[in-house]
Amino acid sequence: MTSPEDDKAVLELRLRVGEKGPYVKLSEGLEQHGQESEPDKEDEAASSYPVWFWVKLALLFTFLVALAVVGYIWVGPLIMDKELIPIIKWEIRTFTHPVCGLLVFASVAVFPTLLLPSTPSMWIAGMTFGYGYGFLLIISAASVGVSLPYFIGHLFRHKLQGWLERYPNQAVVLRAAGEGNWFHQFRAVTLIRISPFPYILYNYCSVATRVKYGPYITGSLLGMVPEVFVAIYTGNLVKTLAEASSAEEHGLSMAQIILNILGFLGTVATTILITKYAKRQLETMKKEEEALLL
Repeated sequence: MTSPEDDKAVLELRLRVGEKGPYVKLSEGLEQHGQESEPDKEDEAASSYPVWFWVKLALLFTFLVALAVVGYIWVGPLIMDKELIPIIKWEIRTFTHPVCGLLVFASVAVFPTLLLPSTPSMWIAGMTFGYGYGFLLIISAASVGVSLPYFIGHLFRHKLQGWLERYPNQAVVLRAAGEGNWFHQFRAVTLIRISPFPYILYNYCSVATRVKYGPYITGSLLGMVPEVFVAIYTGNLVKTLAEASSAEEHGLSMAQIILNILGFLGTVATTILITKYAKRQLETMKKEEEALLL
């Protein structure tokens, strides 16, 4: 014997079957529930992203501190005594400041054209000339180093354009740098220089994107500032540690060690954040360019 509530439930079921036909889709409720829960999951993921970013940054910072301490206590003295101190003494005995500056300028200006790294020369500039003169020396040489490939690349621009066409996904941002007004090109070139894109390759690839020389040279020099500063700081830090290792008191004080380590890690962390921002901006430009091509 059935109750009135059971009869009411059977009647509602018959009405639903009559509305939707002989078949009833039992998964509709599950699908609706899933559709309602998806935005909630996206909101939770979006809210937790900044937290995980700072957690990972803190872990990276801790790891770098531990690595720096281990390097200073065990690896540093061995490298200083066997490699760096003899090299620094040989440099001081062999070259005067003007000659050393000329060699640094020539290497930073010519090596990028030959697809050779010039970072070791920047270290020498930091060790020899410090922050002020070292920065001016490197920036003036880098202006030549990024200009020579730009003008030489005009001789085989068509080959470079063909190379970019074979890799359309990677070349979207590079092509976007050659479009728009002066400020758009300047901004794009600056972001490309800060991003992890190979510094030496872009010197030649920029020609194939029709970017003008004005925004190219100004954006290149501005985008190179973080890399140049890190190189100068590294060279200056190496010189400080080498002098401390060869001094009579043999070593820096604990306060000097902490300040040097924190300064170096702060410089690296700032460079990472700037690079991450530049990479995110380039991804946005890439999506906008791909949307225009569709």
